[in-house]
Amino acid sequence: MSCPQPGPPSAAAAARGEEPEEAPLGSGLMFDRIARRYDRLNRILSLGVDQRWRRLAIDALGLRAGAQVLDLATGTGDLAIRIARRVPSASIVGLDPSAGMLAVAREKISRLGLEDRIELRAGDAQALPFDDDSFDGVTIAFGIRNVPDRSAALAEMARVCRPGARIAVLELGEPRSGLISALARLHIRQIVPRLGAWLSGAEEYRYLQRSVAAFPEPERFADQMRAAGHGRLEICPLTFGVANLYLSSPAGAERPAR
Repeated sequence: MSCPQPGPPSAAAAARGEEPEEAPLGSGLMFDRIARRYDRLNRILSLGVDQRWRRLAIDALGLRAGAQVLDLATGTGDLAIRIARRVPSASIVGLDPSAGMLAVAREKISRLGLEDRIELRAGDAQALPFDDDSFDGVTIAFGIRNVPDRSAALAEMARVCRPGARIAVLELGEPRSGLISALARLHIRQIVPRLGAWLSGAEEYRYLQRSVAAFPEPERFADQMRAAGHGRLEICPLTFGVANLYLSSPAGAERPAR
């Protein structure tokens, strides 16, 4: 595996707060409330760069035609749709806890005529309703911060991977040094929550900066992935570390593909 080459921070997904009273902000119910304006806000707040990050994540998986892919925290289906368009004859299962987000995803998928290639399910990343060795690739974009038990979700992702499969975890971060770190913190801590609230009336965006700041630094999160069964692992900083792409081959998936 090798890191793709990247391309302003994305508000692609809100995340659970570290304090108990903030937990509902990362829940499926919270995303139900913002589902209809989610895509428009993401494009505006990230200047569209979140779409480029998604494309890089897909390319890094090295999926073949006919691959079966699981997209966790699929939301409005952006990544699942991109996989379907980029990988000929791939079949994708998109799983998310938010009924409102899945409703938007179904409309988009129907409009594009992709119903026969993308299946949407309501579900929990911490307890996946799939057999072992079910998928050729697993993705989660801007969603791992929303999962209360990240270790459980990471272990489940590894469990459902077939031999030779790869996992791509795309998540926001805060650059820790240099001029870009100050600019990124300004964007995430001040501009994103204020612009999000002004455009949508969604106060949920105000906790985005806290969740990004609370997320583990890349190496610490990579250690958590390894402990959950992710073997060969690479961290790819995107846009100077404003986001990170974590690529892994689960320990049991390092055998040659069938």
